[in-house]
Amino acid sequence: MKQYTLETYIRCLREKRLLIMGQFPGTSATLVTGLTYNSREVTPGTLFICKGAAFKEDYLADAAAAGAVAYVSEVLYHNVDIPAILVTDIRRAMPYLADLYFGSPANRLFLTGITGTKGKSTTSYYLKAILDDYLSEQKKPESAVISSIDTYDGVTLEESHITTPESFELMRHFRNATDSGIDYLTMEVSSQALKYDRVDEITFDVGIFMNISEDHISPVEHASMEDYFASKLRIFSQTRTALVCSNTDRYEDVMEAAAESQRVITFGMKEGSDVYGYDIRKDGQSTHFRVRCDRFDEEFTLTIPGLFNVENALAAITAANCYNIPVKYIRSGLFRARSKGRMECYASRDNRIMAIVDYAHNKLSFEKLFSSMREEYPDRDIYAVFGCPGKKALVRRRDLGTIAGEYSKKVFLCAEDPGEEPVDVISRDIAQYVKCPVEMIEDRGEAIRAAIAECSRPSLILITGKGDETRQKYGRTYVPCPSDTEYTKEALSEYDSTH
Repeated sequence: MKQYTLETYIRCLREKRLLIMGQFPGTSATLVTGLTYNSREVTPGTLFICKGAAFKEDYLADAAAAGAVAYVSEVLYHNVDIPAILVTDIRRAMPYLADLYFGSPANRLFLTGITGTKGKSTTSYYLKAILDDYLSEQKKPESAVISSIDTYDGVTLEESHITTPESFELMRHFRNATDSGIDYLTMEVSSQALKYDRVDEITFDVGIFMNISEDHISPVEHASMEDYFASKLRIFSQTRTALVCSNTDRYEDVMEAAAESQRVITFGMKEGSDVYGYDIRKDGQSTHFRVRCDRFDEEFTLTIPGLFNVENALAAITAANCYNIPVKYIRSGLFRARSKGRMECYASRDNRIMAIVDYAHNKLSFEKLFSSMREEYPDRDIYAVFGCPGKKALVRRRDLGTIAGEYSKKVFLCAEDPGEEPVDVISRDIAQYVKCPVEMIEDRGEAIRAAIAECSRPSLILITGKGDETRQKYGRTYVPCPSDTEYTKEALSEYDSTH
């Protein structure tokens, strides 16, 4: 990877009109051999970035002691004896610095970005499965993915902590992918990433807008629904081909924003969509549907439950169509597609209990999940096991409590990344909106066991929020724990052994 001098980074920031100060006679020819905002990652030759509300001057002192050649900041620190590069906006500066350091790797990928309130993860893995079937036939490496579930870039395979990483991590993943010979990368793009410039300096070959519903409204996220919506719409300003779901709320506003892209294609179950899904029918656990577009009129099959997944599949089909992927790979990819922790279905040996583990965690995903499960399993009682995160997305407590209470025979409230807020406070806040019996059990495994114990007749238990994640956020720390899939399989095994 080519290395650049300190002067090159200063010139980059000057060209972007972000530079306030950055002239160092005798040191500007110094090579920058590292770039980070984590003082524990600093090695000699690193350019250190001072960013974040939790930043402390001690971190900069540690970076200087470890060999940082300079620091980039909005503030001048007088007690540190290394050159300072002052900028007007550190968050806007970061993508430019990262793009330069990693050699503009996004330009060498077919890059798909997916935004929306729900469906991003499922759509990502539908598209990845399609691409991977096609690439396997070409004897090429599988595609890369950056999602809220996990990240694969050809070098790294890891469970994700946030939906869209900071620009430094993004560019590193892109670089790993290109160095690994990967051609396609599919990623979820969060409203926070768009609002706070994490995906600046990236142009999406295909940008997908799934839907919009009130979410992430809190003092530490978006101040209002309009701020949240406006942040989502920013994806179109950096997209070549925009894909818009014709079923989304505020469709006209979305289409007006999408006009910033070079081309706009619509998809959905509304007649007149460019990629139109119709004739949807259920057969056991499988969902069959037809798709009509300018290239074909074909039938496809999904093998995971949830009629709402047809919309996610249509998004993936439309993206694959943009990349000219042959229909046979679209069909085979969708048929086999799976996403860990997403609509995973488990049943007791006597089939009295069905349990579905899913990441559903906001109003729109709850509405789709509960209504679809009621339609698909009308003869089963529904029990819900879920919680809400601490100190953010506060409106979810009302929305999730209301929806779960409408469909469920009983609701079990438990921990779901409570952070610095007590679980019982969160649970009581949700419980006031639940119009059915409620039980509060902090431990997720115990809550799942309690839900199973309630099932006196054929029942469906919806276990939402954490999916296949293996950690819980308590305080500011992520604590290892079994995933919901592990809890569920263990609880069902215990049930089977006594029935």
